Amino acid sequence: MADEFTVVPVAHVVGGRAEPTDDFWGGSRAIIRVDADRFTEGSVMGLEDFSHLEVVFRFHLTDPTDLHPEPRRPRDNPDWPLGGIFAHRNMRRLNWLGVSRCRLIGIDGLDLHVEDLDAVDGTPVLDIKPWFAETGPRGEVRQPAWPTEMLADYYASPPTD
Repeated sequence: MADEFTVVPVAHVVGGRAEPTDDFWGGSRAIIRVDADRFTEGSVMGLEDFSHLEVVFRFHLTDPTDLHPEPRRPRDNPDWPLGGIFAHRNMRRLNWLGVSRCRLIGIDGLDLHVEDLDAVDGTPVLDIKPWFAETGPRGEVRQPAWPTEMLADYYASPPTD
């Protein structure tokens, strides 16, 4: 087993959504505010040349007792197959880590303005990386039908009342 280690946030999400939801993240805008006590504006130099970021964050609102390592159905939908913890991308994980790819809209000092980041206000950001097309999946991407069905509205715009 690996040794335990400490991770320190490099930034926090400011604004955007206050509560996590399963769908309708499309058009959601927020700021990733880089920690000014640890970093200078030099830390984001060159980032403006990229359209997308890959953001590693901690699901800080997750109940630590709500861990589901045993097989379960995505969103408890009886039409979708059982899958173990590593066949899901939700917050019910041992280390409560999330990964998101979002669009970089602009940079103002240490504030990274982003769109479609599926993390909420106050979320600790553990790492920020530019998205390189060359590091995306190589070869044919294969997946079962249920993720496409489940995520049909994930990046849809929120419904208007």
